Amino acid sequence: MSVMKKWLPFVKSDPTVAVIRLSGMISTSGRGALNDASLGPVIERAFSKGNPAAVALEVNSPGGSPVQSSLIGARIRRLAEEKNIPVIAFVEDVAASGGYWLAAAADEIYADTSSVVGSIGVISAGFGLHELMAKNGVERRVYTAGTSKSMLDPFRPENPEDVARLKELLEDIHANFKEHVTARRADKLSEDRDLFTGEIWLARKAIEIGLIDGIDHIKPHLMARFGKKVKMRRYGVKKGMLNRFGAQIAHDALHGVEERAQFARFGL
Repeated sequence: MSVMKKWLPFVKSDPTVAVIRLSGMISTSGRGALNDASLGPVIERAFSKGNPAAVALEVNSPGGSPVQSSLIGARIRRLAEEKNIPVIAFVEDVAASGGYWLAAAADEIYADTSSVVGSIGVISAGFGLHELMAKNGVERRVYTAGTSKSMLDPFRPENPEDVARLKELLEDIHANFKEHVTARRADKLSEDRDLFTGEIWLARKAIEIGLIDGIDHIKPHLMARFGKKVKMRRYGVKKGMLNRFGAQIAHDALHGVEERAQFARFGL
């Protein structure tokens, strides 16, 4: 009968939901990193193949690149509007910073009771090594054309003007983040507190302040919404041949350490 449903137009097929997994750091590099270049074709297929009743996003990300977050989120919204397909996000361990940006691209957001949500802020971190170099007799030599080309050089003393310029950039990115969340969550957001300080919340509190819509898991939610015979068709990035044979091991190991550190910020 399932074969007949597939090929006979007058036989009603069971609804299908396309599931896109968004797990890991949002970055332009590193095996498994989330970025628009690798996810673009996956997202396009998910929205286009088989006329899905909805697209579900499995989100488990501590964040990362604001640009890649924006590109991925914008692609999801464009396809959702072009094809008139609802998008539902399901948060696993964490949807923080850029991870929440991705979740907010959905029309509705659900999470586990212990999921970490929020961190709507922007951070820049680095090291200052000029004193260590001086103690070891190492001299830094830098030649530039343009007064700002060596901005925030970690091997030179911090310049207050550079810090002021960096803070201005961070504020602009933060404004973009706030605009995205406000537009996507609209009148759902609480007006009683500032939600854009970088603070994080668990799911129950996140419901109260309007960052998510409820507590639920993907399979029971889809079955309750589309019927017990709903099918989930999963889409993800395929590993390249070189990666399957262990190429770029050192690079991937460093990326793994960085990703682990990002998740650890949220106690995960």
